[in-house]
Amino acid sequence: MQLDLNLLTALDALLEEGSVAGAAARLHVTPPAMSRSLGRIRKATGDQILVRTGRSMVPTAHALAIRAQVHDLVQQAQLLLSAEQDVDLTTLERVFTVRWHDALTAACGPALIAAVHRQAPGVRLRLLAEPGSGTPELHRGEIDLESSSTRPALPGIRSRLVGEDKLVVAVRAGHPLTEGSMSAGRYAAAEHIAVSRRGRLHDPVDDALAVQGLERRVVAAGLTVTTALQLALQSDLVVTLADAVTRAARDRLGLLTLPLPVQMPAIPLHLVWHQRYDNDHAHTWLREQAGRTAQALFQP
Repeated sequence: MQLDLNLLTALDALLEEGSVAGAAARLHVTPPAMSRSLGRIRKATGDQILVRTGRSMVPTAHALAIRAQVHDLVQQAQLLLSAEQDVDLTTLERVFTVRWHDALTAACGPALIAAVHRQAPGVRLRLLAEPGSGTPELHRGEIDLESSSTRPALPGIRSRLVGEDKLVVAVRAGHPLTEGSMSAGRYAAAEHIAVSRRGRLHDPVDDALAVQGLERRVVAAGLTVTTALQLALQSDLVVTLADAVTRAARDRLGLLTLPLPVQMPAIPLHLVWHQRYDNDHAHTWLREQAGRTAQALFQP
């Protein structure tokens, strides 16, 4: 049986880009050539792979089912052929998918994009929102780098501690809490907005207050740090959040920072990836750039 393994690369590009033109640009071939490759892929798989819906193309159910496996095979082939070679950043063509907490993306994203583009103009970054729970995409090869406040214990998952953050309180200028000393009682009595992707109104701060016989008045939950900060700016709501990763955003909005009057443990920041990339020179370079930009947040 004659197999053209170049079709795997074409299939991976088609599924990543979702269009013939996008896949052609990614692989530096003409759209007609990519269209012919799609025809050969359809013949080999017995499936349409991409079907037109209006002006766009969408993957078939079979394409969705094999996408992760195809991507993994292409990545493994690249590693097999380049494991002993240094990466040439000036000619590197690759798309990295980075999934970080929204506050970390806002704080580090501009510096990371600038560093990557300066050193490797052909590299593109796909910045995704952090998931609610679990990291199966790391195992499937859909995510290249992730952030986490806990050290992963799953087999095959690597991590690097880049810093430890602490919780602080952010309020608008002129907020009543800025007058006089801030006690745990005054803090608990204020109206709060929580930051939770799942809309939770209770977090570990409430548990720490409960030990002192206190209860916060959490009146709302914001999906992202950006949402919570905007609401705090325009009201008397109090938001409690990590210091280093939100410092620049608080400063831009002119919010005031107060110490949290409750003892809470430090918040670790880990960069997380799958072990398949341990010997991938390009991925190692990306991790170094991400680590530097994240560590800069914790400098005095």
